[in-house]
Amino acid sequence: MDDVWRRDEYEISTDPARLRLDVVHGFLRTSYWAENIPRAVVARSVRHSLNFGVYRGGEQVGYARVVTDRAVFGFVMDVFVLPPHRGRGLAKWLMATILAHPELQGFRRWMLTTKDAHGVYAQVGFTPCSAPEQVMEIVRRNAYTAAPPGG
Repeated sequence: MDDVWRRDEYEISTDPARLRLDVVHGFLRTSYWAENIPRAVVARSVRHSLNFGVYRGGEQVGYARVVTDRAVFGFVMDVFVLPPHRGRGLAKWLMATILAHPELQGFRRWMLTTKDAHGVYAQVGFTPCSAPEQVMEIVRRNAYTAAPPGG
């Protein structure tokens, strides 16, 4: 069953059939975190995530997804609200909705990364990493523009 939350003229839905891949890809390919991401990669990431679309009428105006095992961990990714709809508290509402989702309760750890939206995430409980010395990563900054291995 897909969930829907309503507030004023907006709604958030987890129904993957409602997602407008052109909107999601259109925003992400120009974002600082996924610049030049291929549409096929966005489509694959959507298929393997719990997706949250923000809508006004039939228009998709925001998005976020959670990569999760639905048991102990969730990584929030690709959060955005289109510019004409910013300043209405939609990002905070979207994050609160994600954190309250019934399939995402009881997690030991939530994570996300951001360059410029710390204030939004702090309002719903996110803090800087408590033990950054324990966190490791592999970052491929040019993943969508570099030549494939062997090519």
